[in-house]
Amino acid sequence: MNFKIAPYIFKRAPNGVNRSPAGFTLLEVMVAMSIMAIVLVSVYRMHSQTLTMNTANRFYTQAPLLAQSKLAQLEAGGSEIITGDSGDFGEEFPGYSWNVSVEDVSSEALGEVASDLKRIDLMVSFNNNEYTYNVRTYRLIRE
Repeated sequence: MNFKIAPYIFKRAPNGVNRSPAGFTLLEVMVAMSIMAIVLVSVYRMHSQTLTMNTANRFYTQAPLLAQSKLAQLEAGGSEIITGDSGDFGEEFPGYSWNVSVEDVSSEALGEVASDLKRIDLMVSFNNNEYTYNVRTYRLIRE
């Protein structure tokens, strides 16, 4: 058995320079790598921004519901609403916490009614106050 190895055939360019039949030049490879790097960095940044926006949207959807729930619990508790308190929402909502402060309201226009009026500030936060949602309401509480 005789095997013949065909010699590489070099094509001659019109200006007389020999060229190899196939392959990429270093410049072509570097340009392609640069384009890929720019595209991948842009995609990564867009993905990161999407995750951040998703977390913020989830918080600003969930926080009003949690605040409303906590205010209902405080009103149902009766005399406990007269003092400030703080806590978390348990295992159902990890990372969420709340803080309530209650202050007396003084107003000359309201007269004697103002002595029973309380200002209630409720703050719902997520991720150690990375996101916060505040609610202020007034309640008439007879002592």
